[in-house]
Amino acid sequence: MAVQLRIGVFQRSCQVFIQQVRNCVVFGGIPADKDIAKFIPEKGKIYDKKPFKIALKQGKTYSWCICGRSHSQPLCDGMHKVMKTSFQPVRFTVEEDKEVWLCNCKQTNKRPYCDGTHKQPEIQAAIR
Repeated sequence: MAVQLRIGVFQRSCQVFIQQVRNCVVFGGIPADKDIAKFIPEKGKIYDKKPFKIALKQGKTYSWCICGRSHSQPLCDGMHKVMKTSFQPVRFTVEEDKEVWLCNCKQTNKRPYCDGTHKQPEIQAAIR
């Protein structure tokens, strides 16, 4: 996926791969090895237009699906490997047992948690 990014006065055109930037051409004197992947949040296929409420257990590691292709939504089942996507699941743990709303539209900026992005008209229109 070719990505063009503007940060301040700098323009960067890069090919983005699994959580790294390779073959990057950087304009403006910023070193090419600078990790800019955090500025290019790759977002997956919209799976659903509403979040998923789930009970999480303290200390357990969860893998949230970011590609949107898992058959075990909102958690990862490895479909990103089968589909040969560049996506990697977001792995996380919680410090106490609790219920949370995990993002199912895959467009959140608070990964893996829902931030209400699914309410945007373009997300609602994407899934009928």
